Amino acid sequence: MRLQSYSWFHQGARMLVRQQGVVMNSANSHSLAPQTRFAALACMDKIQAVTGLALRGCCSPLFAMADIVERLTRDPSTSRRISVVRASKHMSRGQEGMLASAWPLRFAAQAGAVELPLIYMISSETSAELSALASESFQRGIFCNDIETLPSRWPKGAHPWLPLWLLSNRKCQPFDPADAAEARAITLHALHSLYVEGRSGFYYMALHDESNEEVSELSDAQAVAAVQGMYRIGDAVCGHEGRRVRLLGAGLALRSVRQAARLLREHWDVDCEIWSCPSYTRVARDAAAARRWNRFHSAQPARSWHLRDCLGEGQDAVVAVTGYPQAVVEQLREHVPGRFVGLGADSAAPQGTPATRPEWIVVQALTALAEGGQLGYEPLKLALRRYQLV
Repeated sequence: MRLQSYSWFHQGARMLVRQQGVVMNSANSHSLAPQTRFAALACMDKIQAVTGLALRGCCSPLFAMADIVERLTRDPSTSRRISVVRASKHMSRGQEGMLASAWPLRFAAQAGAVELPLIYMISSETSAELSALASESFQRGIFCNDIETLPSRWPKGAHPWLPLWLLSNRKCQPFDPADAAEARAITLHALHSLYVEGRSGFYYMALHDESNEEVSELSDAQAVAAVQGMYRIGDAVCGHEGRRVRLLGAGLALRSVRQAARLLREHWDVDCEIWSCPSYTRVARDAAAARRWNRFHSAQPARSWHLRDCLGEGQDAVVAVTGYPQAVVEQLREHVPGRFVGLGADSAAPQGTPATRPEWIVVQALTALAEGGQLGYEPLKLALRRYQLV
């Protein structure tokens, strides 16, 4: 089934293009020619046409984006409506229609050429390199970084400063998709936002190449929530009073979160809600913006934010996990009403134990429940011994 979330826009967008042509919007927007919008809509149609069995064949985000690039550049209806830069170490260069750099696009833009949607496939491990690449395209486009798939001393292949640069750069919308379905939804949203609505900035996706047998197509509601930063996997849990924990995960860390949820249920009789968080940064920015607006508009009805809409205002413990440094998930702490535990690649853990290991996530969840009085400390002591963490 195609993502109906975007189908509503096609007719209205085409009418807008015919009536208004190039539209200048606010400071957060970008002027677009009608051809740019039509090009983006054509690319979105092509991506949405791939469903069912074809999607199941590309379960990893990296494979999904490679497949999208291949389909867009080989189809005559879209090949001249998309710009693709192949700077990734995984992808062959020099193919017809492919660029090795975005500099030609910058010079073309200066010469008055029509902007086309840009997908930039890269293998960048530092913020300096990524900043330089983004400057080539005036910080426009969809940047897909597969550095996580290459050997590196750094978590997720990236220097620790890279995720900090991403979360602090307001022109960047950073994502860490867990599977192909999320990568596809993010790509559709990025095309719509940048090249149909004309919003400024660029999108960034960290791509891993690990297949996920549990991948499935996202519902329309899940796709919309995913690009807002988080969505629930499975049904809401209404189990033991007070013996519930919410587990949040992004990218490959979501796999550890799923395993931890199974251990909590089977070994410790603790109910879990699992939330995929493709972008902790978007969730945090949205919450901060809404709370700031409410502070300065106290006489008007208060605005809600996506994190509150997802988690409500209950006091359930929340454990958020990322493969990046802990600072990425710490953005949520001030916006979570209950006990919050953030885990990242640099979080404290027993020697030789990754902080994102499922068993350590279980221990942190049990600790949060014990400190909150929902569970005794005896299960925590048993867990430390059972998982050989002491």
